[in-house]
Amino acid sequence: MATLPPFLLSGFADEASATKLIGEELAAMAAIGLRRCSLRFVDLGDGVKNAMALTKKEVKQVRQRLDDFGLEVATLGSPIGKVKLLDVEDGTSNQYIPFPKYLKQDVAKACDIAAGVGTKLVRGFSYYHPKGTEPGDHLAQVVDQLGQITEACAAADLVFGLEVEANLVGQTGQLLQQIHKQVNHPAMVLIYDAGNLLAQGYSPDESFAEYEAMKAGLGWIHVKDYRPMKSAARGGHIDEDALKDFCPVSRGSGVYERVLRDLAETAGGPMLKRMKKIGLPGVLLDLEPHVRGGGQFGGYSGADGMGIALRSLCDLIDYLGLSHDLKTADDLL
Repeated sequence: MATLPPFLLSGFADEASATKLIGEELAAMAAIGLRRCSLRFVDLGDGVKNAMALTKKEVKQVRQRLDDFGLEVATLGSPIGKVKLLDVEDGTSNQYIPFPKYLKQDVAKACDIAAGVGTKLVRGFSYYHPKGTEPGDHLAQVVDQLGQITEACAAADLVFGLEVEANLVGQTGQLLQQIHKQVNHPAMVLIYDAGNLLAQGYSPDESFAEYEAMKAGLGWIHVKDYRPMKSAARGGHIDEDALKDFCPVSRGSGVYERVLRDLAETAGGPMLKRMKKIGLPGVLLDLEPHVRGGGQFGGYSGADGMGIALRSLCDLIDYLGLSHDLKTADDLL
C-alpha cells in the first residue's frame, strides 16, 4: 500500500513582518525552520510593493536574499484574477481591466516574476462577479478567460492554482471544480483553504464537503483556520477586511485534521501525482494563517504568530502519525 511522503511545508513570508522588509520576512521563515516560502508583498528598501511590481533588478535581489537565508520560493502569491469580470459599477472598489490588456501585461508579468524567483506555481483567483449577482451565471466567461490565463502559464512552464475565496466566482469548491472541469487543462489546479470557506459561514462539515468537491483538481493546500460561525447568509458577499476570527489549526474547526487524514488514506491522491510531475516530492501545505487579522489582499500574523501557526500544524501532523520536512539539527551539519 502506498504511503504519503512527508508534507512540504511553506508559509507566506509577508505575514511574518509588519514592515514587509525582505530581510525580516525571510529571517522569520528561516528561523521557524521552513525550507521554502510564498512571496506576496515585499519591501526592498524603497517601500512596500506586491511581488508583481518587482523590476528585473529587484527580482535578482530577491533571489540573492533567498539564497542568503537558504530558502526557495514555493509559490508566487499573485493577485491574478482579483479584478472585476465586468465593467459594472457595483459599489465595490475592485478594479476592472480589459482582458486583452490584462493578459498581455499583468498575466505576462506574473509569469516572468514566477520564473525569476524560481517557482513553477502561480497562485490566482477566479474574478469578482458584480456584487449581488449569482456566481454561477458567469461561469462561461470565467472559464474562457481563466483558460487563456492557464495557457499563458503553461507556455511559460508554470502551473496556475485557483484559490477558493469569498466574493469571487469560485467562492466554493463546487464552483471551482466546475471551472477546473470546463477549462480542462493540466496546467490549472485548485487550492483548498478551509478558512476562506468557514469565514463565509460554512460549517466544518460543509467546508470539508467543499474539499471533497475539489479533490479531483487539487494542486496544493493553504492552511488558514477560522472559528466556525454558521450563518444563514453563507455564500453571499462578505466584508473581508472585517474578518477577525482566524486562528491556528489547534484552535479552529477541525477541518484540517479531516483533510490530512483523507490525504493519508489516499496517499495524496491525484494531487500528489500532479505535483510530482513538476518536481515536488510531496503534498504542499502553505501557511497563510492571518492570526492577527486578514483582508482582501493579504493578512498579518507576526513572526511569533507564524511560529505558533506552524507548530500547531506540525503538532497535528505528528498526532496523525504523519511526517513533514521542517528543518532539523541534521540540516546544520
